Amino acid sequence: MNLADARSAITLALGRMTVLYAKPVFDEWILVKISKEQNAILAYDGPRAESYQKKFKEDILPLRAELDQRPMAVGDFAFAPGAAGTGFDACIRLGPASYLFCNNIAKSIEDIRQSPLWLEAQKPFAALSGKFRDDPLV
Repeated sequence: MNLADARSAITLALGRMTVLYAKPVFDEWILVKISKEQNAILAYDGPRAESYQKKFKEDILPLRAELDQRPMAVGDFAFAPGAAGTGFDACIRLGPASYLFCNNIAKSIEDIRQSPLWLEAQKPFAALSGKFRDDPLV
């Protein structure tokens, strides 16, 4: 999958989640490339466009704790139950060196899971991970 198609797939899936949950599940997301040679932000959407880069390393710490516990294959996803505020709540590995980090600034993933609407809203997220498993971002 190319970057334009990845951005479109992410936007559609998160939009579908919003519809099913009746409000945004994730109000910001960032697509990054992480490798030994280069780290790069490939896309961002959310309310902190002017400031998210300053806190990015701090904001991924809750997920980093989850990701350090197990290797992730392309298409795998993880949630950070303890993330709050600007700490990223969820991650999908999109390709060999690319990841999608998602966040709800006002709620933790534990708060989000309290709603019965979460059961349906998580399906587009799981489908998105499968889409990248079948066609990784290159």
